Amino acid sequence: MYNREAAVRYADTWWNSRNPAFPAFDVDCTNFISQCLLAGGAPMHGYPSRGNGWWLQGGTWSFSWSVAHSLRWYLATSKKGLTATQVATAQELGLGDVIAYDFEGDGRFDHSTIVTAKDGSEPLVNAHTFNAQHRHWAYKDSYMFSPNAKYVFFKINDQFS
Repeated sequence: MYNREAAVRYADTWWNSRNPAFPAFDVDCTNFISQCLLAGGAPMHGYPSRGNGWWLQGGTWSFSWSVAHSLRWYLATSKKGLTATQVATAQELGLGDVIAYDFEGDGRFDHSTIVTAKDGSEPLVNAHTFNAQHRHWAYKDSYMFSPNAKYVFFKINDQFS
């Protein structure tokens, strides 16, 4: 069962630093989100194929562990282990859910965040690369934002298969 509170606790603990138990990347957003999901109890699977599953093991990791575009497609298609349901709006998300960002609107997703709080119905998110805690989900104040930005909203399924 997905422990949303544990995922959020991890995100609030490590939002502004790196956990030395995990690899760190210059572009660290998806690695951080994967750590949060793992802290919430999400099961890994697919090792040793980097292109399959979602995992970190033996000094290596799947693309979905560390690449925003890969995590976006993993969450959209996974039927085993960590799974999610895509929803239409950010307001449908709860704590521990994930947002994928395509800032240029070119079909290539380049950022991932986790919902760690709500401001009314609006999700607030934590992220790495440019460390953020309880930031408004839309990132409209980011230099990365453009009017072409696209978002995909994922409710993490509470039960794992």
